[in-house]
Amino acid sequence: MTGLPLMAAFAVAIAVLILMISALKVHPFLSLLAVSLAFGLVGGVPLLDAVGPDGEVETPGIATLIGEGFAETFASFGLVIIFGTLIGLLLEKTGAAFQLADALVRVIGTRHPVLAIQLMGWVVSIPVFSDSGYVILNPVRRALAQRTGASPVAMAIALSAGLFTSHVFIPPTPGPIAAAANLGLEDSLLLIIGLGTLVSAPVLAVAYAYAVYIGGKITTAESEAVPGADVEAAYEELRTSYERLPSTALSIAPILAPIALMAAGSIATAVGYEDGAGEFVVFVGTPTISLAIGVALAFGLLVQTRMAGRFYGFTEEGLRIVGPILLITAAGGVLGRVIAATDVVDFIADNATQLSHLGLFFPFLVTAMFKTAQGSTTVAMATTSSIVAPLLPVLGLETPVQVGLAVMSIAAGSLVVSHANDSHFWVVANLSRLSAQQSYRSQTVVTALMGATAMLTIWVLGLILV
Repeated sequence: MTGLPLMAAFAVAIAVLILMISALKVHPFLSLLAVSLAFGLVGGVPLLDAVGPDGEVETPGIATLIGEGFAETFASFGLVIIFGTLIGLLLEKTGAAFQLADALVRVIGTRHPVLAIQLMGWVVSIPVFSDSGYVILNPVRRALAQRTGASPVAMAIALSAGLFTSHVFIPPTPGPIAAAANLGLEDSLLLIIGLGTLVSAPVLAVAYAYAVYIGGKITTAESEAVPGADVEAAYEELRTSYERLPSTALSIAPILAPIALMAAGSIATAVGYEDGAGEFVVFVGTPTISLAIGVALAFGLLVQTRMAGRFYGFTEEGLRIVGPILLITAAGGVLGRVIAATDVVDFIADNATQLSHLGLFFPFLVTAMFKTAQGSTTVAMATTSSIVAPLLPVLGLETPVQVGLAVMSIAAGSLVVSHANDSHFWVVANLSRLSAQQSYRSQTVVTALMGATAMLTIWVLGLILV
């Protein structure tokens, strides 16, 4: 199948994928594999390998494509996601995330509570999942609101926005790692971290402004029903629930050390290394090794808090969390390989006038469609990146910076929008005592504004950096 019938089949495949995940509630892993197989068969991918006279496979069959796509994607980023998840889990379980939030309050003070809670969320969600981060920081939010008289709604939306921003833009959270791996930047996470930090600034500014605005428009039961003394007691109860908090320096080391090592490795590569020391710096600066060192430092948190005996159990818990993410992203890699094996890319390349004009906006629009339809940020990023990967040359996105901006575009689209099919929507609503209607006015609107701001920023960066 070629031409317009193939493109129609491609559109139907994407629609079926969205329907299976969002309406039929089929697990994304199975949905991606099923659609990959069906589209491969319809798109003309051969059933069996075509072997040349020399015995080499000239055209892989669909079973081979599925196996190769799964294995290659898994191999390129699997350990990075596992190590990143373990770091986040250990920061959460040892109280290091709480300690970082508390330290940020001491630095910023209580005169700017909305800004303080937003920056807390942004820092904590770099290694910790946004849902878990909100649960961890919610007592801090409530206590800070009572201490300063700030609007609890403004504090809730600012915290949610801070968490969500770093969750989608900055590794080692799974979404940006998966997108980077699918687009071939698994060894360039420092580039993604740098671009993610740049894009985060205006996104946080817009979210802060809207949080302050909507906080003055919405009143919740939380404002009236929770006396300040009770909130302070809850805050202290959370503090004392950690038998022994780690030091601030050790708490932040598992985050900063991998970033510093990756930076050193990039510098050593750029200037050229000719001796054993240079090779060693490049070695420890690879994402897998630098994050493994981060895990070792996070183990130091367990030692300092006298929880080393629970390391095995925490590792088991982390692997249970990361398993579905790895499988979904690898299945997304399968879809990307199948798309590349059909004539979809060639057809688009031959008729690329309009699509090439979309450039960075194309990944944004596709991700926003997936995010709004099925709710999961990580699934939206992994799925879209697998679709976009073979189309990058057609979109005019080929240099590392251009591809990095494509990752940012996917991340921006995954913000649009958080609503009733998103677990983060309900975590924020329930813990902040927001009704569904109030949550749509606050949480859903702010994520739309954040996504639009991020995409505008990415477009401007594309004009400057490319």
